[in-house]
Amino acid sequence: MGQLTVLALRAVLAVLLAGSVFVQAVIAPLWAADLDVLRPEFAYLRAPLIVIPFLGVVTVQVVLVCVWRLVTMVRRGTVFSSAAFRYVHIIIGAIVAAALLVFALAVVLAPGDPVAPGVVLLICGVALAALGVALIVLVLRMLLAQAIARDAEAAQMQAELEDVI
Repeated sequence: MGQLTVLALRAVLAVLLAGSVFVQAVIAPLWAADLDVLRPEFAYLRAPLIVIPFLGVVTVQVVLVCVWRLVTMVRRGTVFSSAAFRYVHIIIGAIVAAALLVFALAVVLAPGDPVAPGVVLLICGVALAALGVALIVLVLRMLLAQAIARDAEAAQMQAELEDVI
């Protein structure tokens, strides 16, 4: 990965991380204040509608930090090591947690009539899509494992070749 690519990716990650902190620090309290005007029959939705998005932003922050660490490993040439698996596992866990949070939001919104049933179905579709992303990252993790195995095999063959020569 080129130096310019690493720099550009880090700039994007930094902006996204700063934006997520802004959402937690400024937008979340404003959102909470707006929810004070919920009709009494939907008052039970206030806490979940504050907590679920806040935790969703936390999952995004976890993914951003792990991707930053993986980019650092790529820059140093150490991404093909077992240490990279830790960050990939955390990313998969954060994406699954985000999917569960989205599904929890659908469950919270399903009873009564706070939103149309189609909206609840769309939210469930988003949760399913997030699980699909987690599966894609899992496949990429398997590719990383294969690359690490091939790298170790190539290093061993290189050492054997050097012994022969």
